[in-house]
Amino acid sequence: MFMHVTQAKYCGDYKVWLSFNDGAEGEIDLTSELYGEIFEPLKDKNFFKSFSLEGHTLSWSNGADFAPEFLREQIA
Repeated sequence: MFMHVTQAKYCGDYKVWLSFNDGAEGEIDLTSELYGEIFEPLKDKNFFKSFSLEGHTLSWSNGADFAPEFLREQIA
């Protein structure tokens, strides 16, 4: 099955609640993932919470995104 994010809601700080096409859902914290040139702008919380669902995953206007498989693994 091709994994993709079906819903996303901002929860505060660098946390997002996600649901996936396999039925999994939960909150993830991306605090420790915001390093490197493309992710550095996401440290601005206003920019972080401006994500959208594009290409079956979370993405931002600067081109940053996370693989849906990676996001799925982050659900506790």
